[in-house]
Formats: sequence, C-alpha cells, structure tokens
Amino acid sequence: MKAYQYLINIKLKSTAILLFIIVLIQSCSSTKYIPDYQAIVKKVTIDSVDTEFEEQAYNYVQKDIRPPSAFSINVPLYNLFNTKDGRYKTSNIKPFGTPPAILDSALVEISRNQIQKFLNGKGYFDAKVAADIKVKNKKAQIDFVANQGKVSNVGKLTDSIFSQNVKKVYDSTKATFTRLHPGMRYDVDSLTYEREQIYRVMKENGYFYFLRPYVNFDVIETNQPQKVDLRLNITNPPSGPHKQYNIGTTYMIIAPSPDGFPDSLRNYVNRDTTRGVSFTDLSKRYRRNPILRYDFLKQGEVYDIRNENLTYDRLYELNVFKNVKIDYFNRDSTGNKINPIILLTPQKVMSNRVEGEVPFNGGTIGFNLSNTYTNNNLFRGAERFELQLKGGLQSRIGNNAKPFRDIYQRDFSISASISVPRLLIPFYKPILGGNGMPHTTFSSSYIYALQKDVSVRRVFINSVTYDWFETKSKVHSFTPLNFEYRLGTLEDGVDSATVSNNLYYATLLDRKDLTLGMKYSYTLNADKLNQLRTFVYLRANIDIAGNLLQGISNLGGSKSDPAAGNPARILGLPFNQYVRPELDLRWYKHLGGERQFIARLNTGVAYSYGNSILTGIPFEKQFFAGGSNGLRAWQARTIGPGNYNREIISTEALRKAFFGLDQLGTMRLETNFEYRFTLAKKFFGATLKGAAFVDAGNIWNVRMGESISQEFSELDELTVFKLSKLASRVAVGTGFGLRYDVQYFVFRFDVGIKLKDPQFIGDEQWVISKLFSGGRDFKNQYNATHAPDTYRFVQYNFGIGMPF
Repeated sequence: MKAYQYLINIKLKSTAILLFIIVLIQSCSSTKYIPDYQAIVKKVTIDSVDTEFEEQAYNYVQKDIRPPSAFSINVPLYNLFNTKDGRYKTSNIKPFGTPPAILDSALVEISRNQIQKFLNGKGYFDAKVAADIKVKNKKAQIDFVANQGKVSNVGKLTDSIFSQNVKKVYDSTKATFTRLHPGMRYDVDSLTYEREQIYRVMKENGYFYFLRPYVNFDVIETNQPQKVDLRLNITNPPSGPHKQYNIGTTYMIIAPSPDGFPDSLRNYVNRDTTRGVSFTDLSKRYRRNPILRYDFLKQGEVYDIRNENLTYDRLYELNVFKNVKIDYFNRDSTGNKINPIILLTPQKVMSNRVEGEVPFNGGTIGFNLSNTYTNNNLFRGAERFELQLKGGLQSRIGNNAKPFRDIYQRDFSISASISVPRLLIPFYKPILGGNGMPHTTFSSSYIYALQKDVSVRRVFINSVTYDWFETKSKVHSFTPLNFEYRLGTLEDGVDSATVSNNLYYATLLDRKDLTLGMKYSYTLNADKLNQLRTFVYLRANIDIAGNLLQGISNLGGSKSDPAAGNPARILGLPFNQYVRPELDLRWYKHLGGERQFIARLNTGVAYSYGNSILTGIPFEKQFFAGGSNGLRAWQARTIGPGNYNREIISTEALRKAFFGLDQLGTMRLETNFEYRFTLAKKFFGATLKGAAFVDAGNIWNVRMGESISQEFSELDELTVFKLSKLASRVAVGTGFGLRYDVQYFVFRFDVGIKLKDPQFIGDEQWVISKLFSGGRDFKNQYNATHAPDTYRFVQYNFGIGMPF
C-alpha cells in the first residue's frame, strides 16, 4: 500500500514538472501560430509624458494590443489549450488564459488619439502624440511619443448661476468639496468632479428634479499664454427656476406574494394615513412599525437623496424583501411636495439548507453534516429565527482498516437564535440605522463531543448580543450576557497511565463548571474587504468572565482558596475567571489591476486568574493553529504548543488513545502574507484567481503547568512562550491557491507545503529539505515513533470564501 502511494506521488510530481515545461515552451512560441502578415505585440512604451500621468496614459492603450507582463502565464495557457495543427483555433475556444496581443494598426491609431485627448484634458492643449511601430520576426514594438507643449493654468474663476436659491446653496457648501482654485493646472477631471458634487449637493437640499446637464463650464482664453479663465454655469430648466421640494405623504405597499404586484394598485391602497404614512400590506405578513422604522423619508422634511438611499439600504437589510422600489409623484405641479411610493416585494420567508464536508488527512477521514432551518419573519417584524442541527464522525484509517470501522470522535450540536432588527435595551430606545442595520440576537446552543475511550463533553451556551454601526466602516458588537455550562467526564475505560501522562488534558476534559461573562468586539473596514484598494482592517475582541460571580461570592462570605484547589462555587459548581483578548490586524495593498498583497497579524492570549488560578482556561477557550484560515501547511489543531512533539508519549497504545485530540495553547501568534492575482477572466462562467502565500506562527502556553503532558518535567520549557526562543518555535509554511469566483461565492483550494516544523530540533526543523531528498525514509522513521500519527509535507485545504 505504501509503495503504491509512493508511486502515485512520483507520478503527480512528474506530471506537474511536465506541465511546467510545456507551459514554458509555449510561452516562447506564440509567433508560430499566426500568419506571416501578422505580428504579436511584445512591448508598448509611452515617451515624453509627465511621470505622474504615465500610468493613466497607458490605460488608454487599447486592451487588445497590450502585451501581458513578462512573468504572466496567461498567454502560454491560452496557447496550450487553443491551438491545433500549428494555428490558433477559430471555434471551440477553451476558457484558459488570454490570447496574445495581435498588432492592429486601427487600434494603434485609436490609442494614439485617446492618449492625445487625455493630455489635452490635463491642460496640455497643444499636445501632439505620434505612434511608431517596429516589426521584426513577427514581433512588434509600439512607441507612443508625445510632444506635450506647455501646460495651461487657471486664471480667474467666476460663476453664472441663474437661481439665487441655488447660488446660496452652492456658495454655502462649495468649500467642503471644490477642487477649483486660481493658479491650478487645468484638468477636465476636476471639472467633472465639480459637476458631480454640485449635482449631489442639490439633490441633498431638496432639488428633486435637478439634473447634471444644468451644470457646465466655459473655458475662456486670455491674453496671457498658458492661462485660461473658467466660468461655472448653472442654468434653469425651461419651466422656470429650480424648485425645492418637501416630502408629502409616503405610500408604502407590500406585494401579496414574491410574484410581485397586481396590474392595478388603485383599489388596494390604504387611504388612511398615520404620521404621514399610508401602509398597505397585501401579503398580510408584516406588522407596520418594524417596517416603517426604516423609512427615512419623513413627512414635512426637505427631500434629501441620502435619506432615499438610506431607506433603500435598510429595507433591503431587513432581509425579508427581494425587491425595493421607490417612486415619486407630485399631485400639484405648482406645489412643492412630492409623495414617495415605496413598493416592496416579499421574498420567501422560510428556507432550509443542508451542508456537508469530508475532512481528511493521511491517517483519518470523517464527515460533518448540518441542516439549517431559517425563518426570516418569525413574529411578523423581520425577526430572523435560525435552527441548526450538526453532527460529525472522525475515523482512523490505514493498515488495511476500512473507513468508519474505527471511529474515535463523535460530535453533535443543536443551536437556535432569534435576531431582531433593532436594539432591545430596557428603558432605552436608541435611534440607530443611519450607517447600518442594528441587531439584537438571542442565542442558545448545546454541544456534545465524544472522544472514544477518553472523555465526553457537554456544553450549554446562552447569550444576548447587540450589534450596531458607528459608521459604515466601524462596527461594534457587545454581549453583556454570556452564560456557559460545561459538564465533562472521563470515560470509565480510560486507564490511570493515560491520565497521569496527560494530566493537563485530563483536567480540562473532566472539569464541570460554569461561566458568566461578557464580550466586546470592534471591527474596522470590514465593508472594504471585497474591494481592490489599499486599507487597514482591524478586528479586536475581548472576552471577560467571572468577575461578577467573584463579587457575588465575596459578598456571600464564601471561604474559598482557589490556589489550594478549593475554588468558590455558584449553584454547587466552580466558575471560570479569565480574560481573553484577540487581535486580527491586516494591511491590504492594491498593486494595480486585480493584483493585491495582504499582510496579516493574528494574535491572542487567554489568562486565567482568581477563581481559575489553578484550573486554568476552559478547553473551548484555548487557541489552536493550522487549518484553512491559518497555517495552511498543517491540519487544524495538529501543531504546537511551542516545540511539543507527540513522540514524548511513550507507547503506541497511549498515543492511540489520544489520537486526534486537539493540540491547544493559551497564546497564539501568527502572521500571513498573501499575493493575489487573476489567472483567467472567463473560466467556465466565472473568474479563476490565484494566490501565493507564506504563513508563520504557532501557539504557546502562557505559564508553567499548562502542558499537555507531565511525563517529562522539561515539557513546560518546550511549550511556554519565551521571546528568546521565538525563532526556534515558529512554524513556517508556504503554498499556492486557486479561487473560483462565481460572484456570490468563492470556492477555494489551497496547497500548503511545510518549510519549518517546530516539533523537531535544530536544522531538522527545516523539513522542506526532506521533501526533495530522503522524504520516504523520514516519513517511515516518524511513523515508527508517532504511530498512529503520520507525517505529511503537503496539506490540502478546501473552503468557501477567502481565507482572510
């Protein structure tokens, strides 16, 4: 069996090397697939253009004649799949890569003209651009040479605004947005920006019928060379001066079903109005107040397009309407009131989703299956109810054992939550929603986990959480009440040697306690995660537990001594007391086009004190490393803490008893670096993207006595965090990933390769050297001292969504 697997690995490596060689050859042979009268553009240059405009000017070169970068594999991939009989295919084109840039004189002329217009718009009114084409051996080079001339600056700025009311609005607000000032370089982009800002300001100040064409500029020549004057014109419509409008009666109508509205609504509209709103629910599904709470078009207020957009956003975010449409009508053409009509089409209230996954590695295989039922309108007020059932098994494989014959782990959980689209705070009614939908979430869950021949854990969790937006980019989440009850028991069959050699784990798994605490998290710039731009993302969490119960215990006169093994108790159970801060900090750098670089720091620490000074951090609150969102060259929960190596567990029987048990710590420090790029725009109906990454980090224990095993007294020295030992205790992995982007989902496949493994010592940590030389002997030696664990140089990760 092992020999067979070895042959498979050899074949896979050989195939990958062969494919790389083929692609490399294809990259050098594009010209042989085109006729003699054609040429492939290999280089495009733009000369004599100011440095600040070079990149923008290059964007005006037509895409079909732009050559790819020297390191791109898009053209070689295209050649590999779309050539036949020494020619490019004209039909049955495969969606791999991009075709080479074929020289086209018409596109060269269009590009030359566009670059010249671009320079004219930047103030070089006399600019001329010439194009020079050089062809040799069916390879072309295009050189665009500009004669810019002298740049023109702006002299005087004047305006001609026909409506005095409009002029007052413009004069009072222009300091907040204008980019125009005397002495600036003439720039048509600045004029376009000014026009757009004036349109926005008018729509925010009641001018409902204001249009962009009412704003234009006159460029006036002067006696001084390279200087022009600008005059801003805001004209009136043919009907007369611009008019400012107020909001009249709002008509909110909900369609009878997801199919939409009947042909005529006249006979269905509720003529009765309350607080300036006529509410008609043809579906009979919704209560009035929870929906109207997020209508920001209030009777009597001046029309403001921001309130219209806000109404759109919040009504969509209620997640009960599949379509929101806002129209207006004016009953009296001479009046200044407009009446909004908000048409809402409901979506299906209930849904059911079944999901499954098959986690596996060299020694285990398993499955997880979940069913999630959702009701988006439980109490007719857009309350979201979610009920999830989830279960899974994990089985050992190998040594000719059939899958699921040796099941060592079983998991089951049931959870329910109700999310209300507002903040339910006693004796206080906060008015929020201007930047995002606030929520109050009540949740409850039960978790059952069985580790064969080791332990059974049962956990009950109940919480109340408030989520709200300070701004669109600043999100707060506060859980004032988080109650957890844990009941852990060791299996009757677990032997004393297993317990003594893994005392810390046994203590974690056998504990019975409760937790009462609170959580808070702050997130910055989560709304930008799907945007190609440069920004910093931050998510900071803190989890504090036990202080309130400690105070109650002290007031009750409890005579406890946690350091001596006699913790204070509430309802007959000891309670946890700890603090657990976490930080996820990322820098997203846009590199142009669809290329992006991300640097990430992910760290956290869990520190027990007071009533938990001896018992430590609960099992579920500890940190782990590895997995598809962390150190991708390791399977989740199979690395650390520190230099821990399972070889210290002396017998195979003991290792088998604790096989698959999570490797945890009370501190995590991890960094990730990832370069993202696009491989193919049209790949089976979606976009295929690639990523190259390097991950580094590990988990540790914060203090002595938190080791996984006490078989060796020196183990604490290997697992406790020490800055002087940091370099020798950091794991390093690298790899490559593919992202299949279907717009609504991103399917991800990452291949992680171990470079440095901290479970070994000295130079032996650099396991990458073993991958290319002596890997088979290395694995055999490892398996002999770690069985049933096996060693893998490469880890495969499947997932949905980006890793971070």
